[in-house]
Amino acid sequence: MKNLELLQCVHQESVPARLGVACCMTVNSDTGTVYVGTDTGLVALDGESHSMLHSVSLREAGYLCEADNSRLVGIQALYDQDSVCVATSSGDVILWNILTEELECVGTVTSGLTCMAWSPNQDLVLFTTGEEKLVMMTSDLNPIFETNIHQEEFGEAEFITAGWGKKETQFHGSEGKQAAFQETESVSPVLPWDDMRPRVSWCRDAFVVSSVSPVDGARRLRVWNRECVLQATSENVSMLEQALCWKPTGSLIASTQRKPHRHEVIFFEKNGLRHGGFVLPFGKDETKVLELLWNSDSTVLAVWLEELPVQTELEGKPFTPSTYVQLWTVSNYHWYLKQSLHFGKNMADKPAAVVWDAEHPNRLHLVCSGGQYVMYEWTWVTNRSDGRTAQDNSYVAVIDGDKVLLTPFRQVVIPPPMSAYSLQLPVPVNQVAFSPTPGVNDLAAVLTDGTVVFYTLKLQQPEAEESHDTSVCVNAAGGTGFQPAVQTHVQHRKVGLQCCMLQLKWRCPQTFHHFVWLAEDQLLTVAWDTSSSSSVLYLLGIQEEQATLLHNAVVGGRVHQLCGSSDGRSVAVELTDGTVLRYHMDKVAACPVLEPWRTQDGEPVKFPVLCSQLGLCSMGGQETVLGLSDRFRLFVNGDEISSNCTSFAVHNDHLLLTTHAHTCMCLPLNMASKDLSSVIDEKNRRVERGSQLVTVVPWDTKVILQMPRGNLETFHPRTLVLGLVQKMIDSHQFLEAFLIMRKHRVNLNLLCDLNPKMFLSCVREVVTQLRDINYLNLFLTELREDDVKETMYSEYSCSPAGENSWDLRSRPKMDQVCDAVKDTLEALDCEKYLLGILTCHIRKAQPELEVCLQKIQEIWDNPLQSQDGVSTEEALNYVLLLVDVNELFNVALGTYNLRLVLMVAEKSQKDPKEYLPFLKQLQKMEVNFQRYTIDLHLKRYHKAVQHLSKCGPDRFSDLLALVNEHKLYRSALQLYTTESKEYRDITVEYGEYLLKKGHVEEAGLMFSRCEEWEKALQAYEQCCNWRQGLCVASRLQYSRQQTAQLALRMAGFLRNNSRHCEAAVLLEQYVQDEEGAIITLLEGNQWEEALRVIYQYSRTDIIDTNFKPALLEAFERQLAFLQDNKALFTRHKDRLDVVRKEKSKACTDILDEDHGDQDVDLYSDTSSTTRTHSTLGSAKYSGTSKTSGRSSKSRRKAERKKLSLREGSPFEDSALLGALKDIVDAVDKSKDDVHHLLKMLVLFGLDSEAGMIQSCLDATLSLMDSCTAEIWQTASGCAQTQMTLGPHSTVNSILSSMNAGPQPVDAVVAVPPTAKLKDSKWKLSVLEGT
Repeated sequence: MKNLELLQCVHQESVPARLGVACCMTVNSDTGTVYVGTDTGLVALDGESHSMLHSVSLREAGYLCEADNSRLVGIQALYDQDSVCVATSSGDVILWNILTEELECVGTVTSGLTCMAWSPNQDLVLFTTGEEKLVMMTSDLNPIFETNIHQEEFGEAEFITAGWGKKETQFHGSEGKQAAFQETESVSPVLPWDDMRPRVSWCRDAFVVSSVSPVDGARRLRVWNRECVLQATSENVSMLEQALCWKPTGSLIASTQRKPHRHEVIFFEKNGLRHGGFVLPFGKDETKVLELLWNSDSTVLAVWLEELPVQTELEGKPFTPSTYVQLWTVSNYHWYLKQSLHFGKNMADKPAAVVWDAEHPNRLHLVCSGGQYVMYEWTWVTNRSDGRTAQDNSYVAVIDGDKVLLTPFRQVVIPPPMSAYSLQLPVPVNQVAFSPTPGVNDLAAVLTDGTVVFYTLKLQQPEAEESHDTSVCVNAAGGTGFQPAVQTHVQHRKVGLQCCMLQLKWRCPQTFHHFVWLAEDQLLTVAWDTSSSSSVLYLLGIQEEQATLLHNAVVGGRVHQLCGSSDGRSVAVELTDGTVLRYHMDKVAACPVLEPWRTQDGEPVKFPVLCSQLGLCSMGGQETVLGLSDRFRLFVNGDEISSNCTSFAVHNDHLLLTTHAHTCMCLPLNMASKDLSSVIDEKNRRVERGSQLVTVVPWDTKVILQMPRGNLETFHPRTLVLGLVQKMIDSHQFLEAFLIMRKHRVNLNLLCDLNPKMFLSCVREVVTQLRDINYLNLFLTELREDDVKETMYSEYSCSPAGENSWDLRSRPKMDQVCDAVKDTLEALDCEKYLLGILTCHIRKAQPELEVCLQKIQEIWDNPLQSQDGVSTEEALNYVLLLVDVNELFNVALGTYNLRLVLMVAEKSQKDPKEYLPFLKQLQKMEVNFQRYTIDLHLKRYHKAVQHLSKCGPDRFSDLLALVNEHKLYRSALQLYTTESKEYRDITVEYGEYLLKKGHVEEAGLMFSRCEEWEKALQAYEQCCNWRQGLCVASRLQYSRQQTAQLALRMAGFLRNNSRHCEAAVLLEQYVQDEEGAIITLLEGNQWEEALRVIYQYSRTDIIDTNFKPALLEAFERQLAFLQDNKALFTRHKDRLDVVRKEKSKACTDILDEDHGDQDVDLYSDTSSTTRTHSTLGSAKYSGTSKTSGRSSKSRRKAERKKLSLREGSPFEDSALLGALKDIVDAVDKSKDDVHHLLKMLVLFGLDSEAGMIQSCLDATLSLMDSCTAEIWQTASGCAQTQMTLGPHSTVNSILSSMNAGPQPVDAVVAVPPTAKLKDSKWKLSVLEGT
């Protein structure tokens, strides 16, 4: 749905009359130089100023003789030879050297030349001679092949007839069977005005020739390959005309055909068969087509036409034909006339040569017979209304010749080539401009005859009356059967521009271009001034039938693009050097001002490259200019934010753009332009490949995309949906917000989560707006506890995290919402909104199903009299929709109301055989036993115990069995007093249960509570609680001997559990065995306590017999422990150094092997080049990937096998780190034992032994402290650079991790030990220096 809008129209009188009349031209796209061939010579024009650079006279050189009427038949600029090649009708092929300005005749054909055509890459050239022959040459003009143009055979691609069936039995479509018997019509010869010359058109590796057959005088097309071998001949086409052009993409060959009732542009396939076409908007004998020209990207077909003389005019004065150049495009199999250039009847203004630019696809070069050179350049734009208000209907206008196709996308979406309706104009339309605010839907159509037609939207259109404006045609869906109910435009006024054009020295078609509608009575346009070689801005008044010039401003450069703001207050003017100017009305001087466009920082805006599409929007509170270049670079105030943008559109709060990554982005406009690049990759949506934005409906969520083939797609970006919902909620438009959320499947929790405080204060307004109880119930049923603003829609939230959140300290969110809505509904009308009230009870965090059933029962007992009320059946059926019937049945059963249970069961799908016998049994039971039975059925065992306890002592055995089965001891104990027998029995059972579960000490406590002393003593003895055991023994009145035996047994248990001090207390105090207590203390290295007992009982003899030997034995054991650990630490440390060096060397070898070649640049950043042996381990080790399906025990065993100290294992370094850490921890823990040992050794005069062990421990700790940094600092660095493999890894990341060296398999062993090795409190100062 794009139109061609003129960017530049530059004209200059470049070819002086003395050099003759122009007849052909070519363009050097590298330098921009234009070469024009005249009837006397050649002229070179500068590509920038379009002034004449060089000229040469072929007539003076003897190549163009006036006597034989020789002329130029072809011209081509040769890029790699710095020359221009021309061919004359007399047969000369001439090279004009640009550098030396010399002419050289490189060949002559005696029969003359009729055409010259170079291949696209200029490696071959084709000539057609006067003898109807084809001559192919190289770029050096060496002949390769020569053949006749007219061939009798079809070509190598001739169709094969299988011979199946007869012609009479074949299907002939709508023509019927009689078509089989019709004779083939003869081919009509060419028309009289045909110049009879062959035409040649290249396409990549083939070319097509259009020539007049000498047999029947009709034109035919023949397709040849680059070896000059005939491939195919076209089917017979009557009145085929001379125009010929092969589409650069190679799909179609264009020509023209005159039929009895119309004039057509027709297309051929490469095999010579017809393939569609379109009708020219002229009468049958009104015009003739001189040339057809495809642009370089095959998107535009230029048709060069000339008016034919009418028979009445031939009888009178000499006829001067009008000339047209039309630009046609195709989309969705429909051909549109996008631009029409009418050059009038002046012979000097008649185009003599037309050619497309090879570098710029939409640039057209044209030279007139009077010597005027004109350069047109167009761009693709989407003409859409840009009001950004709710009144903007989002009109999109599509130009199709003399019609403007209009579709208001706010109201209806109709795909092209159809439209909601069309505006029929008297002549073709070249541009459409929409009005700024407030008349955003009004439009102006600029016609080719210099007239501007204004249309306004007809606000009231009665159904009984037809529109008086016959130019408006409602043709949606391609016919009259369907007519969309939309408002149409009516013609408001016409304004002519002829008075303004009189000020121009020379007028070419579209002298005025870039029309921008500023205000209701003002238009801004651009024209080229040849005297100043600059563009001029013209401000036109359009109050009268003829426009008046209000103000003009010389820009001082060439205007490339204009863009007006949505309010019409300012216009962005882009020059060809990228500078952006602001054109606006100065309020003080009351006149237009043209000044540089500046950013918020005051810097002038300048685009690094030319932008063919501009846009204006308010970004961060400042008006900002947007620019999109032809290379898909998007700029915001000169800053590039995207390098792959294909289209953009401005919404109220967002900038939408599509990219080559097939995504649609929504960028917020509430931030500064410099910050947009940081969010360019956020909030993306995948779209179809090649999709481009058509329009975005303001104050709505609708976004229209057009696919490459032309069809439309509508989608609603989540960003726009949530932004509109937030605006509506902030403005208390709850119903509109709810409908949008329901339509686009937005979680309805957002209605209350966006602003909880505001929602709770406006619950009554919410209920009043929603009205329909179904809307309220839908909202309530979607409630969830989490805040969707911070979870589901966190990336779209505009408020910071934590702001406008729920206060969950007192109650859950669902309870707050349900209670607020419930209270409001009950206050309004509890009968009318009963279903909503029930929903509130059901949707609480803890559903109040019993309350719902009670309300339903109240309605059953007291039927409602109101018409708006809800019956019991309706209420119960509704509740059954929200709650599982089995759950509701159980809840009703849990109320112990059998009548209510029966009511629920009858409304469910339950079989009466399932519940009626059960209900009958319950009715026969006593109340407490009935409730016990119900609770037992519902598995509410705690309540069942309570009701069963009220059934009397006869049911205590059942209660005890229930308690044991479901472990309800604590609940059962609360039902009886501590003095009761039932309490004692339950406590005993509780103690037995704890004993079985292994909670022996707790079981002893339970047995003590119920005075089961024997069982309590056994439990305490089993758990070594000797204090409670002795207490219970006292309660059992044990004798002194029994107590001593008990203490002796318990002392043995304590000594086995390394509780030597407690065992010594029992032996000393209860067994009266002082010697045994001392020996026990010596076994536990409790030296000082042993001395205390020795001297307390005067057993100094034990010092020599037991104490000193034990002290020396502990010295030897501790010294051996320290020496062994020191040696082991040193051995592990040395081995770790060796392992690390080996692994580092292995890494280096792999890197040298994989990336040691010179083609390292060929490796992709995203490819994986690591090899299978890069695991840095032994080839014998197979890894651990097979353990994924094993049990947890097997996995733990496999993990332990990893940390093996066996030399050569793949994770030996990690095992060594773990072993070193264990040694450090063990030595560090021995400091307290060594400290106590040192004191005893010094006490008994063993200073040498004490000094020896202190020195040994000190040396060991010093060694470990000095090596800790070396061992664990490297490991920590390796842990921080773990090798990362996976889909997000690159070669660089993998290689960097490999370069970091070996890595431990376990991160825990990589952490250095926390031991305080430098702590010296354990030392004795008296031993220093010994």
